[in-house]
Amino acid sequence: MTSAPPRPDAARPETSDPAYPRPDRDRSGRWASLDGTWDLDVPGGTVPVTVPFAWETAASGVGRTWLEHATYRRQVTVPAAWAGARAVLCFGAVHHRAVVRVDGVQVAEHVGGSTPFEVDLDGVLPPSGTGTLEVEVHAPADKRAIPHGKQRSIPRDDYDGVSFTPTSGIWQPVWLEARGRTYAARVAVRGDSLTGFDVSVDVAGDAPAGAVVTAEVTAGSGTAGSGAGERLDLVADGAGAASGRLEIAEPRLWSPADPHLYVLTVTTRSAGADRAAEPDAVAITGGLRRIDRRGEHLYLNDERIYLRGVLDQGYWPDSGLTAPDVDTLVADLEHARDLGYNLVRKHIKLEDPRWLHHADRTGMLVWAEPPAPSRFSPEAALAFEEQVAPMVERDGNHPSIVIWGLYNEEWGLDWDIPGSTDRADAAVRAYDTLRALDDTRPIVENSGWAHVRTDLVDWHYYDEDPAAWAANVAALADGTGEDFPVRLAADFLARKSLYGSADHPRTGLPVLNSEYGAGFTSLERAWHLRWQTQELRRHDRFAGYVYTELADVEHEMAGLLDVDRRPKDRGGLEPRDMNAETVLVVDLVPAHAGADLPVPGAELGLDVHVSHHGPGVVRGRVRAAWVPAGTPFGEAPVDGASDGGDLGAAGSSGVGSETVEAKPFVLSPAVRVTVPPPGPVSSARLHLWLLDDAGAVRARTFVDAGPIEEPNRRGERWA
Repeated sequence: MTSAPPRPDAARPETSDPAYPRPDRDRSGRWASLDGTWDLDVPGGTVPVTVPFAWETAASGVGRTWLEHATYRRQVTVPAAWAGARAVLCFGAVHHRAVVRVDGVQVAEHVGGSTPFEVDLDGVLPPSGTGTLEVEVHAPADKRAIPHGKQRSIPRDDYDGVSFTPTSGIWQPVWLEARGRTYAARVAVRGDSLTGFDVSVDVAGDAPAGAVVTAEVTAGSGTAGSGAGERLDLVADGAGAASGRLEIAEPRLWSPADPHLYVLTVTTRSAGADRAAEPDAVAITGGLRRIDRRGEHLYLNDERIYLRGVLDQGYWPDSGLTAPDVDTLVADLEHARDLGYNLVRKHIKLEDPRWLHHADRTGMLVWAEPPAPSRFSPEAALAFEEQVAPMVERDGNHPSIVIWGLYNEEWGLDWDIPGSTDRADAAVRAYDTLRALDDTRPIVENSGWAHVRTDLVDWHYYDEDPAAWAANVAALADGTGEDFPVRLAADFLARKSLYGSADHPRTGLPVLNSEYGAGFTSLERAWHLRWQTQELRRHDRFAGYVYTELADVEHEMAGLLDVDRRPKDRGGLEPRDMNAETVLVVDLVPAHAGADLPVPGAELGLDVHVSHHGPGVVRGRVRAAWVPAGTPFGEAPVDGASDGGDLGAAGSSGVGSETVEAKPFVLSPAVRVTVPPPGPVSSARLHLWLLDDAGAVRARTFVDAGPIEEPNRRGERWA
């Protein structure tokens, strides 16, 4: 139980160049990065800037906050070897409005700080041609009416206390790539049939109408289900659109346990006189998997699944929303896996596609969501909705994405869905817009509360009181409670309901937590993680949870890791024990961090349940032993023996319960564990673990015993 969970034996198709920014849509055979040093015209002169880091960051070399306008400039050359092809200029993301010019001539304008865009340079720069590329950027300080997520605004957002340094300018990669004269501009693959891929292609370039499109499986891991050589032949219609089903004879499904990926090479040829020209080819990765809801449960590939998630905001201390390098970018997925999570909620940010590709390769599930504005107006709602189609086009092929989120906590809806028809309609319209584009994933229209049209009833709840937490969570689980306290600001405490209208169905949809956590110090946060997570696991109705959060961000110190991704002092807690498929649930309301209960002077009895979300039935006995206070499991023998201290015979007793049987997704009946007192000690830790019939440790937790004291509030009070 102390070792990290094993990595799945994943299919790992790689691009020919690992630095290529779109490994899931691979054209890395002919591309050129434009990242690096550019000139940046700012008020007062021209300075060097490193792309793709926001000009607010130290990594950019500029470090200017509240700069609202600047122009990037560099020379760009189309390689001579691209003769006969189209050169396309690609931008990952530029915040917020970008005007692109080549040699002073405008070739594109794009609005939207998180969505990609591209410029076909055919007729602008020929092969071997060199020109001056300029990107003029407008990034308003007042961001309240534009999608910006957690970037700070002036005037301030309603949620300024949880906002961070803005991200302006070019903050995702810029590159050139070569495409055929007639080429696949968009390729969507969906594997939710589980037997093959539904493929749709939009063709652009010289002769889209009647273009011949072939999708062929060219890679897959293993022998069974590789699909290599299976192909689909299509002809584009008059608008350049083609679609069909590519069946796989021996399908191998994608899952966290076996994240098998297929590579489909999509080749496009003109049907006209130039059909002898070099065809366009792009390699698309995809997976055969289906995520769906059945009543109040979630299923992946027809097997019930429980989501054990962590919130990830994707910020780094010197580079903001842009990771310093690709290895650092994808390492956060490995950190989440090491902590026991099977899902990452990427919070109100469209993350770099290389991060999503790594999630595909390694089997990490993803909850994806775009940034939102912070104040409501019809124009702000429209700007939010305009991100939805580019989001689905860019990221919809990733099998790792199993949930689409939209608004978060009524941000951009003025915290007032129940009181405003216009705001409720905006949430519904966003849901309908996304559903029309993708009907293969559950959608959450407003994460946290006040649901009006959603596939998942999710809730955000933070509470420092263990008794109140347990009671409110139980009420949400059994339906006797629908609302809970939410601190929207330091001086603003509201009660928020799960439902934004009286006619929203109260049953029949999966219910899950999507933000929780409490505590000021790292030890307090570990204590709340231990007890709050077990209360979520107590209730079989819930479909999962998302802990806040993976890593600290600036002034927000809620991470399991610090800003440099180093572990914090958790007082001997291993988060992966709390996030395992099988966990122990103790019938106890703890007193406070470091002292869940007083040191017992007599025999102690505890009732313990088993929550099991893996395959099959787990049978075993819960065992318990006292160890010195603060002792991690790795520093005490698993059979309960203690190596000394003042624990005496009680420390080596290793007492056990009667046999307990845990069925999947059903909390087991309680079994009683009775232990003698720990002896004359001021504090001690009771290790508890489930030893199955084969002698393997399947779950573990602990209970701390120490003095229960009222807070020291001596001294003069100031009025």
